[in-house]
Amino acid sequence: MLAVLPALIAISVFSVGSWTVSGSQSILDPATTSVPHLQQDDAHDTSVISPVPYRALTPLLDTPWTAKVGTLPWPQHPRPLLYRENWQTLNGIWTYQPAFSSTELPNPPALPLAREVLIPSCIESALSGIMANGVTYMWFGTTFTIPSDWPTGQRILLNFEAVDYEATVFVNGAQVGFNRGGYFRFTVDVTDNVNPNGENSLLVFVFDPTDSSPYHIPNGKQTRSPSHIFYTPCTGIWQPVWLESAPPNHITSMDFSADMEGTVTTTIHSSAGGSDPVEVTVLDQDGSVVSTQDAVSDESFTFAVPSPKLWSPDSPTLYNVTVKMGADAVSSYTGFRTISSGKVNGVQRPLLNGKFVFQFGTLDQGYWPDGIYLPPTLEAMVYDLGLLKGLGMNMVRKHIKVEPDLFYQACDRLGLLVIQDMPCMPATVSMETSPPDASEQAEFQRQIEILVNEHKSYPSIVTWVIYNEGWGQLKETYYPEFPIATRIRELDPTRLIDATTGWFDHGAGDFSDNHHYAEPQCGTPFNSLPSSPYDPSRIGLQGEFGGIGHIPEAKNLWPVQAAIDTINQTYEINSDLDSYNYRAHVLLDLLREQVARFACSGAVWTQTTDVEGEVNGLVTYDRRFVRVDATQWKADIQAIYAAANARA
Repeated sequence: MLAVLPALIAISVFSVGSWTVSGSQSILDPATTSVPHLQQDDAHDTSVISPVPYRALTPLLDTPWTAKVGTLPWPQHPRPLLYRENWQTLNGIWTYQPAFSSTELPNPPALPLAREVLIPSCIESALSGIMANGVTYMWFGTTFTIPSDWPTGQRILLNFEAVDYEATVFVNGAQVGFNRGGYFRFTVDVTDNVNPNGENSLLVFVFDPTDSSPYHIPNGKQTRSPSHIFYTPCTGIWQPVWLESAPPNHITSMDFSADMEGTVTTTIHSSAGGSDPVEVTVLDQDGSVVSTQDAVSDESFTFAVPSPKLWSPDSPTLYNVTVKMGADAVSSYTGFRTISSGKVNGVQRPLLNGKFVFQFGTLDQGYWPDGIYLPPTLEAMVYDLGLLKGLGMNMVRKHIKVEPDLFYQACDRLGLLVIQDMPCMPATVSMETSPPDASEQAEFQRQIEILVNEHKSYPSIVTWVIYNEGWGQLKETYYPEFPIATRIRELDPTRLIDATTGWFDHGAGDFSDNHHYAEPQCGTPFNSLPSSPYDPSRIGLQGEFGGIGHIPEAKNLWPVQAAIDTINQTYEINSDLDSYNYRAHVLLDLLREQVARFACSGAVWTQTTDVEGEVNGLVTYDRRFVRVDATQWKADIQAIYAAANARA
């Protein structure tokens, strides 16, 4: 039995969702090399016999966890909603070399490659041992053996949690899989390609144009030309790689939705795609069985758990789940809660378990000076979330990025509501004159469906965000947020949708979402362009505000002159911490007044941490200096909740 452990560092289980291996053609033209290498510190050298040994390079700025990474990073099981006993991490030292174009695909290089690299990591990061920028095409390689104690007759599944942006996978020289999308997992059944009793070679060819013209791909805030609110990109295998053993007909993903009445709605997806018998068992916090249900795979079914303890930020109760299908057995978990929208004293509100709960938290970029897109360790990732929870916040907005699944498990355990953004397509001036074409828009919509399917079983996620401030949003020919919102509701009717956070609101979704710096304009009868006026038929949300800054000591600052030169673009700079905390108090008190007087139902403070040239975090980019006066912030946040409760 897999216990739901209260200790966050004990996180060791994995995630729900549907895995996808796309056999479609790459977006790159095999005959084209129009996206150049901006830096290529290694070229193909067929004379290389031994790769350049790995060493962690010195990051421009480190964190308290940098030195703790070692050469076996992220050893935890990466999918907490779908855990099998037989699994093996492939994280560690691989080899790497840049490539010149996709024309190299038909002739994969021999192992080892030119130099060693740490997997998972962004090749731009110091932890990778590469620290290269602007590489568009590249190879990664390693060898592996199948554990001798794994049962015979089972399938060998090769799992990638995220590769940015396109990955073509070879095992023992045979091409076995292809995936597009830099934020999502994929699985390849390599049983027929591996030697179960000896060494196997694994090669991955990666193509990542980031925001290079003419490509429009979902990439969030990644850019090859970092400036203020756009940051160093992440390229390559940046989340864990691992093997597992499963029966020929095995569970590929599981959808769980458990509501406040105790009704559990479930679909168990199988590799065979047939109606095979399944048994689902739900266990409480003491390990006692509270419900057992027999059903069939690949069909939605419901069952009841009597008088469940509900999940909420104040009481994040989770229930363990075990699922058996034939010879396959997996462990998972769920939480009982209901997310909805309804009128409370004449105001449209977000409801958690039938009650208005004011949502307050930070804009969370998820960037790190040592790992760029990947936190150096699980402990580091949980630190950021614990900081928010410790100040009394009950929500985090995951800003145009998708995190490793262990992030969402940590939010489930801590009791942090998650507003989850879809990573946007590039937000550049050229995007306004050259919007995404039909195929690029279709790819964006395909990937947002993957986002929803992979993450819809995490209790903490309460809202899906489609577009942020018009970035990559079509606004002239038609409004795609309407059909996208309809599709999301089909895939996941249990959550709310913020179709356009900030600007260019045409009326889709559940929220009337304002962005304004530094003062809030939350559910108010006044607004400033480009945010739209408050729409009383939807929920009033302050999607972003605050953003006040303070320049830290040089030792806590990202030491890149181009970034330092953009600090003055911060919405407001305070000369000392007293003035910083005073201004924060003024802004939070203004928010409290708007909650008490108008129709404000939630607010997102910018932001959790500094990032490169932005110095408006609660904590510096290196996580070594916390700016906030904790006593004052806790009191101000509680006053906001009290004002909301008085309106409820």
